[in-house]
Formats: sequence, C-alpha cells, structure tokens
Amino acid sequence: MNQQKRRVVVTGLGTLNPLGNDVTATWQKICQGESGIDTITGFDASEYKTTFAGEVKNFDPRDHFDRKEVRRMSRMTQFALFAAQQAIDDSGLTVTAENKNRIGVVVGSGMGSLDPIIDNVNMLNERGPYRVSPFFVPMMLADTPAATVSIQHGLGGPNMSVATACATGNDAIGQAARVVQHGAADVMIAGGSEACLMPLAFAGFSVMKAMSTRNDTPQEASRPFDQTRDGFVVSEGAAIVVLEELEHALARGAHIYGEFLGYGASADAYHISMPAEDGSGAIAAMQAALDDAAIEPASVDYISAHGTSTPLNDKAETGAIKKLFGEAAYDTPVSSTKSMHGHLLGASGSLEALICLKAIGDNLLPPTINYNIPDPVCDLDYVPNTARPAQVDITMSNGFGLGGHNATLVLGRYSG
Repeated sequence: MNQQKRRVVVTGLGTLNPLGNDVTATWQKICQGESGIDTITGFDASEYKTTFAGEVKNFDPRDHFDRKEVRRMSRMTQFALFAAQQAIDDSGLTVTAENKNRIGVVVGSGMGSLDPIIDNVNMLNERGPYRVSPFFVPMMLADTPAATVSIQHGLGGPNMSVATACATGNDAIGQAARVVQHGAADVMIAGGSEACLMPLAFAGFSVMKAMSTRNDTPQEASRPFDQTRDGFVVSEGAAIVVLEELEHALARGAHIYGEFLGYGASADAYHISMPAEDGSGAIAAMQAALDDAAIEPASVDYISAHGTSTPLNDKAETGAIKKLFGEAAYDTPVSSTKSMHGHLLGASGSLEALICLKAIGDNLLPPTINYNIPDPVCDLDYVPNTARPAQVDITMSNGFGLGGHNATLVLGRYSG
C-alpha cells in the first residue's frame, strides 16, 4: 500500500437483512447454512412468475423511530438509520463538538426510494397536485439516507451517496475508505441500503426474466454456480460499517474487526444488463484492488463472489477469477452468501464485506448453499453447503452491477 496513505480499519458493524436484524443473528445463520428466502408477505404476488423474495422480518419502524419521523422517511432510509445506529453503537464511537466534523457518511442504494415515488404518483393521479406530500422530494432523493444518518448523529464530515447498481455497497465502502486514507476525515460511516420489494420493481425484474421461479421451494431458489441455477432472488435490507483511521481507533481502544487493504473499480463498457463475456471489467476491478493492497492473487484466502445465481453472471465471474488467479484459482475458496440472504442489490456489497470480516474473526469460510449439481464451466471450490474452518487472513469481495459497474474490496486481518 502507498505509504502516504493512512491505514484504515473497521471498528463497527450493523445490519438488518433477510437472515436477521443484527450482526449476531445474521452470522449465526450464515454459519449454519440457513436461508432467509420465503414467500412474499408484503404484497400479493400471486400473479407474478416469481412469488418469493428475501424480506426483512419483524421490523416495525415505530419501535425505533418517532411516529412523525416514520411518516417522513422511506423504508430505505429507515433501514439505513437502523443499521448505522447498530454500527456506531458497536464501534463505541462518541460524537463530540470537537470531532463531529471529522466524521462523515457514504451510504448508497442501487434502486433508490421507490415507495414515496409510487405513493405520491398515485396521490397525484387520484387527488390532484396539492395532495402530494410536502416531504415527497426529500423522502425520495438518493442521498437522503446518508443525509439522515448525518443529521441523526450530528456528523459534519464529508457526506455523500453512491449509486452504482449492485456494486454500490462495495463502492460506498471503497470511496469512504479513500476519504479516511487521504486525511479528509478520521471516521466514515459507510454502506448500502435497499428497499424495493414492491409490485412495480418486482414486475420489472420479472419481465426481465432475471429472477428464479422456484416458487415451490423458495429456500432452494438461490443456487449460485449450480448447474440448475435459474435466476437471482431479490432481497431488501442494509449493512453499514464504521471505517476509522488506525491511530484514531487505537487511541480510543476500539475493537478492530479487520483492516481495509484495497479497492478497485472499473466499467465493462459493454452492455446495460449483461456482463462482458471475456470478464475484462471484473478482472480490471479485482486487479486494481490487489494492486491497491500490494498483494498477489495467491495471498487471498477467500473470495466472496458476486455470485447472483444467474447463468451468465456465475459463468463470467468464474472465468474472470480463473484468468486473473491462474492456477491459484483452484486453491482459493470462493462462495456466494447470496445463496442464503438473496441479492440485496445496492446493499449486497456492504453486507458481504461485513460477512468477510466475520469470516476473518472466526476463521470460518461461509458456504454456498443449494449447491448440488456442479456446472462444468463453474469448476472452482465454492465451499458447498457447509461452512468450513480455515485460516482466513485476507479476503476479496466482488460486486458487479447493471450497466457494467464493477467494484472489488480487499479486507484483511489487522496485525498491528
């Protein structure tokens, strides 16, 4: 790593997702290989070809926010606030008048806040322009989750949103880490939030023929790298991490989950919805992250794959890993935890980064569940079905999004 850059560590974690509403519950189910996917309860999906998704369960925003606040926040913003509060509490960070301008926020989303848009379009059409909510515009803006986290905690540092489709969570963490590395802040709250499980978005994914249609066995629907995979499972939730300059974290005695080592981003410049067939964009992002971390592919102990369970993505990602890693690809465990929590879109990357840090902490490789029939073109070690003890010091996490966005993180064990 460039010696002029300050070292960045992770000192706080927070999430709610289809597996659980905190880090402990989520990691426990990951270790047990449990699925959080089930039939949709939030709306009647009986007319859709896909009737299941990864819903957040047992979350009532009124248990966590003032009723007036709830009416003025989209579901995506509620998720972001909830996960950010967990992460900040976990970090033990205290915000003061002296340090608040050195703490910032980068929170992104792939889809944005659709619920206030849909609600207010309906209001406009049914009752006229002056019945649209005065809170509509701030509720729907893509930067509102980041802004609201800042307002809620009094954080005056750099504040922004990232929107790179399904690469958003990785880009948010990568960009936030850059802010700390280059001295513009000492602490950054970073991650992704997504809440688009509603009829319009679901219809859009359905007509794209991108989702699995295993309606009889939803828990078995997300099956990355398996030969019988038939599409992804859309999910909702948020994951937020606290990134902190190393000396700042040590000075206050913070618990360190791991160290940010590298970040790489690229574009396929190929197609709006399909990955580049030669994997060039994915390779470029992974190589850039390795270069940033100043390590060789053989040093990576575990790859958290984007692994969406779509025929094209899993084949392309496998091919990209093999081209970049060479023979080391066959010695490097790869898994996709989307097999359990589904695809949180813009929040997937930050959730999977969180899972990588837990894997480092427990020296345990998360499994790819529902892996039953190997695909000849996907022939790596996907940690099938059962978590595996292993020494995990350096992890790589991939996030690839519609439009050809690619973002890769390298996270490692903090070693002093």
